[in-house]
Amino acid sequence: MPLHNDCEISVFAMRSDEETVHLILRHFFVLQEDGWRHNRCDKEIADFHGKKEKAANSANARWNGANAMRTHTERNADAPIFDANHKPITNNQLNTNICPPEGELLAKIPDCQHSEVISLYHQHLPTLRKVEVWNAARQGYLRQRWREVAEELSKSTEIDSSDVLRWWCEFFQHVGKSKFLTGRVNSKDGRAFTADLEWILKPSNFAKIIEGKYHGT
Repeated sequence: MPLHNDCEISVFAMRSDEETVHLILRHFFVLQEDGWRHNRCDKEIADFHGKKEKAANSANARWNGANAMRTHTERNADAPIFDANHKPITNNQLNTNICPPEGELLAKIPDCQHSEVISLYHQHLPTLRKVEVWNAARQGYLRQRWREVAEELSKSTEIDSSDVLRWWCEFFQHVGKSKFLTGRVNSKDGRAFTADLEWILKPSNFAKIIEGKYHGT
């Protein structure tokens, strides 16, 4: 995408002055028919779009293939949740006390889609408590779980938010198969426990759900 040949537009976009913008354009850019271009910038943009297209094709092949994803009706209720082409997420990988990822890895992780995850929770677990308040603490829980899942999925291929959201769709379906988590098992005092999204997202609970601890009844 070239810079506009109209200097005033470039000055406004860069929030600079006309003299400085002229100096930068003359020394680092080449004026062509469609505007000011920079060879390195054009190459970086082309590489970015190429990687994005490659990732999209990889995701489509993985999820649309005949063996791309098994539905939960094909699994045992106590089977751990994992992407069809990835190893199960282990408790060590869910440890919240790990070091932050390196910049290169962080760049591969799509931003946490809070509203979409909440919508999936409501869609697949309609009997659980509705999310009425989404405060900073709850946002933090989801961001951490989202990053852990995304890091695991990105180990073998580039991903985008749709890949991570598919994982969450499966995960909430898995939660729905637990009688304990969905209030279908009464305790000794006759009261049933019912999970909510905040409880599900807490590190130890999240790991136990993936390991199938609450799917034995």
